[in-house]
Amino acid sequence: MLKLEGIAANYGKVQALRSVSLEVETGQIVTIIGANGAGKTTTFKTISGLVRPVAGRLEFEGHNLANLAPEKIVELGIIHVPEGRRLFPGLSVLDNLLLGATSRHKKNQKWRAEAAEDLEKVYKIFPALKLLAKRLSWTLSGGEQQMCAIGRGLMARPRLLMLDEPSLGLAPVLVQEVFRTIVEINRQGMTVLLNEQNARQALAIASRGYVLETGTMVLSGEARGLLNNEQIKRAYLGSAMKIKDPDLAEVVENSTRKIPTPGE
Repeated sequence: MLKLEGIAANYGKVQALRSVSLEVETGQIVTIIGANGAGKTTTFKTISGLVRPVAGRLEFEGHNLANLAPEKIVELGIIHVPEGRRLFPGLSVLDNLLLGATSRHKKNQKWRAEAAEDLEKVYKIFPALKLLAKRLSWTLSGGEQQMCAIGRGLMARPRLLMLDEPSLGLAPVLVQEVFRTIVEINRQGMTVLLNEQNARQALAIASRGYVLETGTMVLSGEARGLLNNEQIKRAYLGSAMKIKDPDLAEVVENSTRKIPTPGE
């Protein structure tokens, strides 16, 4: 579905990515882990067209993304939910959600009717957003803002949903809820590329993981194998895993299962 081969990217004269390669298959949750400043967000920005690669190949379902504008990449079905939520503070929750659907309106006269259907689907995933629909987004809590940001991404009907640090700044109980939601979205057939500071839980729900260090991909493999890798444990995982959410704990226990692709 998505394939990066030897991607390099710069910020001015500073090289941020060096020969980064990764692959995401349809129906998977794939996670990128690494320390702050390792290049995880830059990788996401390169995929979504916000940063231009200076070397390498970047493909999505046979399309070369290297020279496409961000809005064209969105039209292909790659949706980037950015770090920090980036909601429009002066707009209501409902208006922020509806903005996610506007990328389809130029090519689809029925987009408003489809947006109404998609809105109900988002409300099923995040019931709180229906109650908060008229609230201005700046008045929301961090967890509510994250729900709105993910919901806005889902309104675009992504083929690949990229989540950049979705648990950043959230209380532990809300972190559990974010991961539970990611698992549920994936079970419904959504392919997810995840950049997450909570490496242990990210690997617990993923089928495959990649480790970035100072802009270089240093390790990759099945997520369960990375969870048990002593080097990864020392560098990123810390003490023993304690997951309070029963549903998420069950996913961790069965994380070697094959994640079904849509239609299976």
